[in-house]
Amino acid sequence: MAKKPYHDISIVDCGEPLVPIPLDLFAVESPHPYQKLGAPYRDKSPFFLRQGVVKSLITAQNYLQQHYQGWSLKIFDAYRPIAVQQFMVNYTFSQVVRTEGLNPQELTEQQRQTILEKVYQFWAVPSNDLTTPPPHSTGSAVDVTLVDESNLTVDMGSDIDELSRRSYPDFFANSTNPIERQYNEYRQLLSRVMNHAGFERHPYEWWHYSLGDQMWAWLQNQQKIDNLAIARYGIVT
Repeated sequence: MAKKPYHDISIVDCGEPLVPIPLDLFAVESPHPYQKLGAPYRDKSPFFLRQGVVKSLITAQNYLQQHYQGWSLKIFDAYRPIAVQQFMVNYTFSQVVRTEGLNPQELTEQQRQTILEKVYQFWAVPSNDLTTPPPHSTGSAVDVTLVDESNLTVDMGSDIDELSRRSYPDFFANSTNPIERQYNEYRQLLSRVMNHAGFERHPYEWWHYSLGDQMWAWLQNQQKIDNLAIARYGIVT
């Protein structure tokens, strides 16, 4: 697969450790969705992030609760070892094959490549190359949504990990449908909260935010033409 634009960003890892997310401060997707599928975390935990990223996540949570009393960020996923990234790419590939009514034993090479392109639009390549780490494997990316004052997960218009254009952050931005306009408002609220703490949002996933990885630096540089941000978090094995 072709390299992502952000893979040209240099990485100078700052050496911060992975630390546990203080889950008592957040709502949490439980049981963890990928562990439930059998993803091979072994002795690793999906609820870890780099130390500085955890601090910023707490800042985002505090900002949300200052403006929306009783609301909370809900942690869906965070750190992802390469083996888990590979497992989820394989799982998602199989799901697409099944959804499209294809026989996995009879796929043509063209069909296989078309499905992989669809999968890799939303899932990073599980690369062990130190210059092209998957964002979640750096411990600096987190998938989040919102929980309201009634402890109900907010409907954002598509499920996390949904492989469709509905997952694009601004998909509902120009809708005149009141319900869809509400989806857009909630997505924008999540973006404001996370941006306040320094995070950048994935261009194609309303739920994915990162701070300090290659994608984050690339997005920062897109916003300011003279910006020269580099990544401070590389792969964590």
